[in-house]
Amino acid sequence: MKLIIAALVCLLLAGVWLQDVDAKSMHVSSSNCCFITAKKKIALKKIQCYKNISSTCSYKNRLILKLTGGLEFCVLQKESWVQAYLKKINLCQ
Repeated sequence: MKLIIAALVCLLLAGVWLQDVDAKSMHVSSSNCCFITAKKKIALKKIQCYKNISSTCSYKNRLILKLTGGLEFCVLQKESWVQAYLKKINLCQ
C-alpha cells in the first residue's frame, strides 16, 4: 500500500514539474544561453531590441529578443523573419 502511495506522489510531482518547465521553456535563462527557441513569428511592434547570446553557449546561431513588458525570447538567427527584423531593430544597450 505504501509503495502505491509513493508511486502516485512521484507521478503527481513529475506532472507539476513538467507543467512548470513547459510554461517557462521559451524564456531566456539568466546565463543568456538559448536552449529552446520560439516556434512562431513574434510581432515586430512587441520587440524592443535584440541581444547576442553569451559566447560560452553551445548553440551559436541564436539571438535573444527583448520584448515590451520585459520578456525575452530566443530565436534562430537564420529564420527569414528574424533577418528582416534585424534591419529594423537595434542592439540592446
